[in-house]
Amino acid sequence: MLIGLLTAVAASACYGTGSVLQAVGSRKSARREAAAASTTGVTQHGGPSLSSTAKAAVTWEFMVGTVLDFIGFGLGALAARLLPLFLSQTVISANLVITAVLSIKLLGIRLNAREWVSIGVVCSALVLLATAAGPEGGGDASTATHWWLLAASVLVIGGGTLVVRLLGSRAAILAGLLSGLGFGALGVGVRVLNGIDPFHLPTLLADPALYAILVAGVGGMYLHTVALQIGSVNGATAALVVGETVVPGILGVLWLGDSSRPGFAWMAVLGFVVAVAGAVAVAWFGEPEGGAEAPGTASGDGSADPVRATGAGTGATAQDGTGAPDRAAAGG
Repeated sequence: MLIGLLTAVAASACYGTGSVLQAVGSRKSARREAAAASTTGVTQHGGPSLSSTAKAAVTWEFMVGTVLDFIGFGLGALAARLLPLFLSQTVISANLVITAVLSIKLLGIRLNAREWVSIGVVCSALVLLATAAGPEGGGDASTATHWWLLAASVLVIGGGTLVVRLLGSRAAILAGLLSGLGFGALGVGVRVLNGIDPFHLPTLLADPALYAILVAGVGGMYLHTVALQIGSVNGATAALVVGETVVPGILGVLWLGDSSRPGFAWMAVLGFVVAVAGAVAVAWFGEPEGGAEAPGTASGDGSADPVRATGAGTGATAQDGTGAPDRAAAGG
């Protein structure tokens, strides 16, 4: 249990740090598009184009953040196999808090009193969860269930991407929710994956859950980047946290046999609900009072206006215009 908790915390730290860097890269790319008066950076619906997303992904900040994401993914995958999903996914989603705190130093952000209270609530809830969590379930599932997981991942990512592109600049909340669901599916896939213990490559490659992990991970990352480019929309981060924690947590209990310690079920439920609510509050209270302009909105002098924003993954408010907090994660 202790090793699993330390692994989940380390994964959360990687995601939280990577989130700030990814947000900086996304915003930098958007400002360049605006400064160049580019017409290829957005679709006809007002959302970011594929080329714009690709440009954001090749900034050095975004690439370093992505490396941290991959490290976090490996650690998160290990945590998902060592802990009940309702605990591992919730601890990993606490990168919201880590991002907000790191943003004080990295982005010169000041957290308001409500944000600090929300952070304290999340930390307290995680203590409750760690105290109440029992042994993880076996993770055994039929081959048909693995196929269902792959089908659900393709539907969420494929269909969701199409809808997000049609909605354009109005799709930030939906993009956050879909990316969260993708990361949640990734966590479930890691938990049920065959051919890992003991390692057997043919079994691993024949498991549909492996391809569900790839689809959900890559698709979740793409939708996450799109949400960052669209800008700060109230509730986008909250939607991501809910998608990433609630669905896998419930599936872990109902499907994979995750459980709490005898007599501590009430504490596990309380900790889970409070942790999700606290993470939502971190995102919600960090929303700028006057609203944020979408990335790429140019000011009168031809340059992009600084954005005081909350991105997908933190509740902090940025005042320097160099970045908007974010969240990342393959698996988180």
